[in-house]
Amino acid sequence: MTLRLGLGLPQMAQYDPGHDVLEVARTAERSGYDSVWVYERALLPRAPLDGLYGTAGVPWLDHYHSCADPLVTLSLAAAVTRRVRLGSSVLVSGLHAPFPLARTLATLDAASGGRVLAGFGTGWSQDEYRAAKVTDFADRGAQLDELLDVCTAVWGRNPVAYSGRYAEIAPSDIGPKPARPVPVYLAAAGGRALERVARRADGWLPAHLTGDQLASQRRKMAEAAERHGRDVAEIAVCLRVAAEPTGAPLPAAGRRPYSGSLDQIVQDLAEAEQAGAHEVLLDLQAHCADGGELADQAAELYAGVRAAGL
Repeated sequence: MTLRLGLGLPQMAQYDPGHDVLEVARTAERSGYDSVWVYERALLPRAPLDGLYGTAGVPWLDHYHSCADPLVTLSLAAAVTRRVRLGSSVLVSGLHAPFPLARTLATLDAASGGRVLAGFGTGWSQDEYRAAKVTDFADRGAQLDELLDVCTAVWGRNPVAYSGRYAEIAPSDIGPKPARPVPVYLAAAGGRALERVARRADGWLPAHLTGDQLASQRRKMAEAAERHGRDVAEIAVCLRVAAEPTGAPLPAAGRRPYSGSLDQIVQDLAEAEQAGAHEVLLDLQAHCADGGELADQAAELYAGVRAAGL
């Protein structure tokens, strides 16, 4: 099977959501991309409680100071496309009350003709959790489990009823319903999060891994899937990568994966596919000045990767 390719939509400060999201979404569909994706970053604290990705002492990325709302961005893209799937990698579950989030995703799926891929993760920023005041940071795993339960209930047949810590739904009719069962993808790097993917998810959302790293993680996923009576082949893998085409080759020493010449990026993608990726989400936005440049780079990269045989 040909490796599916997704494209990250423009959400950073240099982009105009009302223009650039539409241009890039249209370009993605016209070029042949299989999907478009958003991420979620709510704020950039001046004095963070956590380092980047929860790693002490690691500074946050400057472009986090402005990030367009992911659900608004996906809705804009949905309105100007007809084919590409609409994914989130990821929505931070603990920043959202489960019931309204489930309803929003159901409406987006119904409106787009069944194209939503609901990607969730627990996040890592205590500052974001404090700002949202929806979930205690320590309870983020339990809240994600309940979000999945609420989505199953709200997206299912009427009457809907649910009783939990974060939602209390008396028997009710709730609509619109999704156009089809919405695939749920989850982020995980290990531990209980990986077990949750194996137990509950249709897909897995690893990020910023080389082929070798992905292969190692997927072996752990296979072991977890077996513990829960599943075949790892049932779990779709969509790998998010920060891509940076430079035109000219970069020296091997110190080269960041998925950067450099087309040949270098194609080789990295081929290794990811061999390691088990079914789809790779190419996020180009950090290195482009505006939507026009992002659209041009995306179209050129897609054509080059397909011409190379992937």
